Amino acid sequence: MRHSQADAAAPPTEAPVEPATPSPTAKFVTGSIMRHVVVMTATGSVGLMSVFAVDLINLWYIAHLGDTVATAAVGYGAAVLFLATSICIGVMISAGALCSRALGARDRELARRYGASILVWMILINAGVAIVAFPLIPRLLSMLGASGRTLELATIFLQISVPSGVLMGSGMALSGVLRAVGDAKRSMYVTLTGAIAAAILDPIFILWLGLGVEGAAIVIVISRLVTVLVGWHGASRIHDLVGRLSLRLALADTAPIMAIAGPAVLANLATPVANGYMTAVLAPFGDGAVAGNAVMGRLIAFCFGGIFSLSGVVGPILGQNYGAGRLDRVRRALSDAFGFTTLYALVVWVVLALAHQLVIHLFNLTDPQAIRLITFFCLFAAGSWIFHGLLFVANASFNNLGFPVAATLFNWGKATLGTIPFALLGAKYWGAEGALAGQGLGAVVFGVLGVWWAYRSLRRLKLPGQS
Repeated sequence: MRHSQADAAAPPTEAPVEPATPSPTAKFVTGSIMRHVVVMTATGSVGLMSVFAVDLINLWYIAHLGDTVATAAVGYGAAVLFLATSICIGVMISAGALCSRALGARDRELARRYGASILVWMILINAGVAIVAFPLIPRLLSMLGASGRTLELATIFLQISVPSGVLMGSGMALSGVLRAVGDAKRSMYVTLTGAIAAAILDPIFILWLGLGVEGAAIVIVISRLVTVLVGWHGASRIHDLVGRLSLRLALADTAPIMAIAGPAVLANLATPVANGYMTAVLAPFGDGAVAGNAVMGRLIAFCFGGIFSLSGVVGPILGQNYGAGRLDRVRRALSDAFGFTTLYALVVWVVLALAHQLVIHLFNLTDPQAIRLITFFCLFAAGSWIFHGLLFVANASFNNLGFPVAATLFNWGKATLGTIPFALLGAKYWGAEGALAGQGLGAVVFGVLGVWWAYRSLRRLKLPGQS
């Protein structure tokens, strides 16, 4: 290995003073920024929506068992699983940021080292989360409001799926490496193949074998294993961007990795905490409200997958151009990303509003509270995702340009000040629908503030050596 420990521990914002000559693998430092944003988001959306499609397909089959309790149980389980997913997303951000900067600075060997070290850290972190969370599963579900048969089914669901977080994290880390090098197609394949596996296996395990909720959890484990195999083939075999896996080197790379992953994980944990809080707020309105919330959560993940994807792919675009010293392109990328996410969210909102009756029918919703909740979301609350999306993009710029603490503060601000008081007041005076309205209003406030702070941060951004 040509790099010393000191090299590996260099601050993540370090970049050459003069614009570097782009390497063949730093594809984002030339060409149309908007084209890079659209192409990477489109292909990334297919891949990321494939991840969410696994959950969507699971819930669809569970819903067609005709058991509201089973649907609610998967909803409670998803609230807990999202905690691990958010941790993985935070670590994956460091893969995209560090590998893309190294490639932009024409240092492929450093990119390979980071790829391996981040994979090792992803395994360690997820193994630790599984060990800690497993014995606490019943207590966590009870805190969210689950009880009786719902608690029993949700516990079984999580006991099977929680240990597979190591597989999920590994697949996401490898996907992050592929995004960093600009291979949108293979990054998409990582998660798309997992979704295809789930689509094939769900009816077999849930319906034909009669395993129900237990079968849904088994399919999640299998689909995650598929993503690891495909991701390893693309990142290691095709691009050779995963160096030798070494605990010693991973520990040596702790500083640059955690400088990005630490704040990113803290920022991302705010979302499952907010979602868990909303589940607890809705629980007193009955299993119908929780079941409706479970469907709504899957709709958000799947239909707004482009926003989630954009917040992930814009990082490597910003990182490569920053690594190459192109601050003009960094600013343009941020503006294009804000414009794209606004247009995307508007289109999705209109589609959901027009199709809300179809959604109710597809998920076999019969509980009156579940129907009211889904209707209100599709017609009104979905519009708040314009501002959720703007904050996602702003946070991506913070994480990739040396301001990760800002991402943490904004995410937690939205999850606490932007959720708790608004949702409480809404639930008190207008029921379950009022809670959703309050959460949406908080997103508007923090989305606008996030955009303003992102541009403010860009004005302060300078390359080392500049006065």
